[in-house]
Amino acid sequence: MTFPSPEGATPAMAQWFALKAEHPDALLFFRMGDFYELFFNDAEAAAAALDISLTARGTHGGEPIAMCGVPVHAAQAYLARLIRRGFRVAVAEQTEQPRKGRPASKGPLRRAVVRLITPGTLTEDELLEAGRQNLLAAIIYPGGRDGGAPGLAWIDISTGLFETTTVPTGSLHDQLGRLDPAEILCADNVELGDFAPRRTPVVPPASADAARARMAEAFGVASLDAFGTFSDTEALAAATAIDYIRRSQAGQLPRLSHPRPSDSQNVLGLDPATRASLDLLRTRDGTTEHTLFTAVSRTVTAAGSRMLADWIAAPLTAPARIARRQAGWTWLLDKPGIRDDVRTALRAAPDMARALGRLSLGRGQPRDAVAIRLALEVARAIRRILGAQPELPPIMAGVMGHLDRAHELEALLGRALSENPPARMDDGGTIASGFDSELDAQRELRDGSRRVIAGLQQEYAESLGIPNLKIRHHAQLGYVIEVPAVAASRLRGRDDLIMRQGTASASRFSTERLIALDQQIAQAAENAALRERHLFTQVVCQILDETALPEIASALACIDILQSCALLAGGGTWCCPTVVDDTSFTIRAGRHPVVEAALPRNARFTPNDCDLEPDHRIMLLTGPNMAGKSTFLRQTALAVILAQAGLPVAAASMRIGVVDRLFSRVGAADDLARGRSTFMVEMTETAAILNQAGPRSLVVVDEIGRGTSTLDGLAIAWAVLETLHSTLRCRAIFATHFHELAELSDSMPRLTPHTMSVREWKGQVIFQHEVVPGSARRSWGVHVARLAGVPEPVVRRAGRLLSMLEKERGRQAPPLPLFEQHAPAPEAEPPAPAVPPAAQALLEELDPDALSPRTALEMLYKLKKLLKP
Repeated sequence: MTFPSPEGATPAMAQWFALKAEHPDALLFFRMGDFYELFFNDAEAAAAALDISLTARGTHGGEPIAMCGVPVHAAQAYLARLIRRGFRVAVAEQTEQPRKGRPASKGPLRRAVVRLITPGTLTEDELLEAGRQNLLAAIIYPGGRDGGAPGLAWIDISTGLFETTTVPTGSLHDQLGRLDPAEILCADNVELGDFAPRRTPVVPPASADAARARMAEAFGVASLDAFGTFSDTEALAAATAIDYIRRSQAGQLPRLSHPRPSDSQNVLGLDPATRASLDLLRTRDGTTEHTLFTAVSRTVTAAGSRMLADWIAAPLTAPARIARRQAGWTWLLDKPGIRDDVRTALRAAPDMARALGRLSLGRGQPRDAVAIRLALEVARAIRRILGAQPELPPIMAGVMGHLDRAHELEALLGRALSENPPARMDDGGTIASGFDSELDAQRELRDGSRRVIAGLQQEYAESLGIPNLKIRHHAQLGYVIEVPAVAASRLRGRDDLIMRQGTASASRFSTERLIALDQQIAQAAENAALRERHLFTQVVCQILDETALPEIASALACIDILQSCALLAGGGTWCCPTVVDDTSFTIRAGRHPVVEAALPRNARFTPNDCDLEPDHRIMLLTGPNMAGKSTFLRQTALAVILAQAGLPVAAASMRIGVVDRLFSRVGAADDLARGRSTFMVEMTETAAILNQAGPRSLVVVDEIGRGTSTLDGLAIAWAVLETLHSTLRCRAIFATHFHELAELSDSMPRLTPHTMSVREWKGQVIFQHEVVPGSARRSWGVHVARLAGVPEPVVRRAGRLLSMLEKERGRQAPPLPLFEQHAPAPEAEPPAPAVPPAAQALLEELDPDALSPRTALEMLYKLKKLLKP
């Protein structure tokens, strides 16, 4: 945005220009009394985004100054809308209080930017999603973009989460897909792909030593090594994030957990395309309704929802850790009474982590402190429920150790905080009566004035002979005697009464006694408010000094996930999968949890088995559209994610060897904004699979090659299938409309053809949604067109054309190169020479899947020698 020159600005607008120059890329919320006002281009942009009136205030350079504003008391709602639209907002407040006798010539009160609000630095509940982390990420490459593996740090300032990692080469987008940060700090030349709109350019510290020093200073330790081993790029990324947060909070740093190196090596690899294909946490259009998270979550706390989302986003590859999670919820599954008691107790648990975040930044309100007290009470209640059990699984035992802490703080909060505190500190009543004698005395003086005023009113009514006389408090006049206008004439000549105000219906008088009493009451109220704020500040300091609180919050979230899993599996249709360290893969009666959850109550989901054991690890799936191929592909991938996240799976049983990387390409999509057609997107995602998949990977792909001509597409699909089978040797489900590929099962021993069962009944096609052995010979596209509502004349014409084309193809030799070897040879062509017996024997002994590249080359030389005449 461009702005006019500040030359010739009024004193107030000169302040605006100076503050805007500090934050040129942010909208400036400039405090003017009870409003935040925006000017010039800021006003035009905000008015359009918020759908509020654009007006003008004064002139600058001979032109009206565009202006819009929002009330201070309603600012959070407007800020939320601006942040969702991608704006950054700088909030400028008055940093100087008006003083009596201050001459007007001194100019406007001083103002300063007290906070920079960006997508990654939010703390208020109104701006955040309760069940979703809000991460700020920083990416630093060593020596520039091509200098090696980057360091990555991410922080959620609303909860204090702080982790770092060194990203393996080529895995940056996978990591960003897992974290889904709201804002990314990095240089302009870092390729972010779909995350590019979230970039904020920054300047990192000058050196790794400087970064380590800043981090050590921020956490009050002598060396960053106190928290673990960090690479230079991790330290640079972490310090970059810390510096940015400090700038956004006007130099203040929120309470953060100490930085922790993240173990990204033991996490299932999922690239952004796979995450988008499977709708894990959000659908492609950004909603959360029909997602895996929504289908499986039975959590009752915001913290539990956030942790469950993290488990789903980062499934594990260590069977022991997976089994540890499973043991926790299966233990609760066998004890439904305890599970229900735990669930009931958790319903009262507030969001302790975010309350802590607001308190640490000085934005906490009384209810944030009470949230800490309530959370500690819930922790104690759950400990009582679980403590009565003789044996607990390891994950439960670890949780119990955290729940039995912070007793002194809990007792302090129980004494200090009132039962029903106000929403705002300024409303009073936060500190409980009896906690502080000085506060109680000031409150008695303030509140006892009501009795004094009532007695004084009766006294004046009797002495002045006006029964309907009232003593009222007026905002400008203080306490006054108010009498009807008809009685005012009797009081005007009295020396002990001071006439203050007269109206058509009433007159107001004051006395020296009322003036003195008004001053005493006002002073008592002010003293009580100051004392209460001082005590609240002390309580907050005690809260922030308690180091056990983040662990207690995490323990409660973990318990919430375990009870959620137990409740989910309690219906009997979800299983506890077996996850082992080999390449086995069997699912019995698997279902798609999201589709099943969306079905009407009287509808039933058709379950299917999936067998990708090592001797038939490639499934070729054919069948018509609408028969359920895509659903089957996705439900298999989702089962792996749930199993390796340690959660229940929608199946009768499941046993899999750990999957190290999961690739899902289901459904067509284009990327026209970056000039990529549907076919280009398809090929880009296919290339990613072929370049990264390995023997422990799972690949589920649909319609490879359908975005181009038939021959091109068949050739591509054939080559990809061969590579999956013989080169990558991974587990895979390959769905296709190229039915001819089923013939490859003769040359690919680990390939098994399957199809979606279809029946015809009285001219109608019935999709049974069952996966059965075999291969489809038709695609039933004309019937699907009828189901979609294509006009009947078009459908009938397509049916006639299809019959004609099938007859033509039947009279001709198959045109596809796949079947040239099966076509009858021309009579004039001599018969192929016989293969020498030695070469035939060598070929029969070969196992292509067991050959190394070098051995395969040696075999080729031997065969060539044997085939020479």
